Amino acid sequence: MTYTSYTKEQTALLVVDSYNDFLSNGGKLWPLVEAVATEVGLLDNLRNVISKTRMAGIRIFFVPHRRWEPGDYESWAHPSPDQVAVGRRQVFAKGAWGGEWHPDFMPQPGDIVIKEHWAQNGFANTDLDFLLKQHGIDKVILVGMLANTCIEATGRYAMELGYHVTLLKDATAAFSMDRMHAAHALNGPNFAHAILTTAELIAVLPQA
Repeated sequence: MTYTSYTKEQTALLVVDSYNDFLSNGGKLWPLVEAVATEVGLLDNLRNVISKTRMAGIRIFFVPHRRWEPGDYESWAHPSPDQVAVGRRQVFAKGAWGGEWHPDFMPQPGDIVIKEHWAQNGFANTDLDFLLKQHGIDKVILVGMLANTCIEATGRYAMELGYHVTLLKDATAAFSMDRMHAAHALNGPNFAHAILTTAELIAVLPQA
């Protein structure tokens, strides 16, 4: 592990797409991620890293996907395959249980909720970069869903904007372990400054 300091003044935890459809039993996408999530200890690691970063005084940003509404993507010129699938299955539907926060991973007072992203990049067409800069943040730690889509796209763009990027390889999941391998062993090293486990990150967090 390459050591870096994570000061509370300059660091943010980005929690991406922590919806029931992804993370809760009965969610529309949970059956697709359950095996990988169980193998890496996703839910416990998310609980742990969110708790420990709160205790360290690190600010938490929630980076949510667009909550599906009737008509979404239907008249678009170029919806992506993922967007077509979201529309067909009505994933993260607004006003439905699947589009609500997982009860263990909900914004708390003092957290910042970013405008919803339409595709995979949490920066595209949102206020994420603006609000990170307004809070003096230049290091971001990414957790949530999915490792090879929204986490990777958001992390890549964060690097392009000049942020120090940390991935937590056991606080995310994907539809298969080969996708996890691609995200962390093949693609992640091209843009992330640190790729850690949850335990490795917690060991270097500032004391509360």
